[in-house]
Amino acid sequence: MYTVSCESHFDAAHFLVNYPGACKNIHGHRWRVRVSVSAPELIDSGAARGMVVDFTEIKKVLRELTGRFDHKLIIETDSLRSTTKLMLEEEEAEYIEVDFRPTAECFAKYFYDEIKSGGIVPSAVRVYESDETFAEYCGE
Repeated sequence: MYTVSCESHFDAAHFLVNYPGACKNIHGHRWRVRVSVSAPELIDSGAARGMVVDFTEIKKVLRELTGRFDHKLIIETDSLRSTTKLMLEEEEAEYIEVDFRPTAECFAKYFYDEIKSGGIVPSAVRVYESDETFAEYCGE
């Protein structure tokens, strides 16, 4: 089995609503996303001969996805009062709402699904919150 991987990153803040520890407070990470694609054989013809997949294809999709979150506050839908969101907008602070809890685990599945819907089927997606901690999603 051959496996290739590409990484991208984004800097963003988040918090976990109703969490009993420090992560209930707004804090930031340099999130790192690693997408791996595996195949039992390499492509045998054309410009991509000798490859699992062209890195350029993975990088394009991955950078577009991570770019959506860069330098944003990531909030779970319905986790902030409308007045708080209004205040953020008045201050021109950018935020992005997601329909999942913004954990590394949920982000790994989110990126997996988004990349797969773009035509590349990952064997795994890892999302690092730090150099020492990551979550990985490998599909069903």
